[in-house]
Amino acid sequence: MKIAKSCVCCDGTALRRVPAVLMPFLAHRIFGWDSVEITPDWAMRDLTLGRAYSVCNTLACEGCGLLFLDMRFDDAEMAALYADYRGPAYRAQRERYEPGYGARNDILLGGSAYIPAIEAILADHVAAAPRVLDWGGDTGVNTPFKDRASLHHVYDISDKPVVSGAERVTLDQARTGPYDLVVSSNVLEHVPFPREQLREIAAAMNPKTILYLEVPHEDIVRLVPASGDRAAAKRHWHEHVNFFTEEAIDAMMEQAGLETLTRISHPVSAGGKGSHVFSIVARSRRPLETPTRPPL
Repeated sequence: MKIAKSCVCCDGTALRRVPAVLMPFLAHRIFGWDSVEITPDWAMRDLTLGRAYSVCNTLACEGCGLLFLDMRFDDAEMAALYADYRGPAYRAQRERYEPGYGARNDILLGGSAYIPAIEAILADHVAAAPRVLDWGGDTGVNTPFKDRASLHHVYDISDKPVVSGAERVTLDQARTGPYDLVVSSNVLEHVPFPREQLREIAAAMNPKTILYLEVPHEDIVRLVPASGDRAAAKRHWHEHVNFFTEEAIDAMMEQAGLETLTRISHPVSAGGKGSHVFSIVARSRRPLETPTRPPL
């Protein structure tokens, strides 16, 4: 795990920093850390009594407005977090920290009901039976056009069985395409280096490929004015470690060599819970070399 010194979208260094906590489920699953009760028998002269949690910082970029966790998890830590994602062991561990999660998890496993709305957004941009790559698509249950795609590939760090008609592919296979549509839905909010991840996705596209990118339009970003103190409003971090603004998305798209064709913010419902998402349709502006991650 590294600590970010610059914005992971626009690379700006003007960052507002506010103390926050890492939610207990993440702290335990990634690092094996648990909260602890500081009691009188500790005989600590300078510590306040009460429960101590894992501390971190909320960072707010003054350039593009991105709100993000200062902790940037490495590959091994990400693998620990997303191993058996939403499977039995994951569910049991998360239920321990977040009672009631299991019921929501069951709904999520059944797929999102708003996929037809996404297909309508994409209808004018893709063929009737597109060749589709779902980057970070889990089992492929939420891939747009999966029921009529001529090719349905799923690239994901998990190793869960994919839905009927889909095929799991490696990173090398994903890079060789060719695809009419590349989907990355609700992925970039989870990853430590979203800009570099988007560049990797762009490298799997050709000039005719359409990209569908979806990320949450988090309530803090959507409802708290840019002039307000969003960082002070975000005092805990869970699996979404990046809260995107339109400006942050634009910065990533520019650096990934992508041209935005459509971008809308709209309400959706998933897992029995309402929220807003950004839906972005884009295409490549220029050829890209395979990216490498810069040091933080």
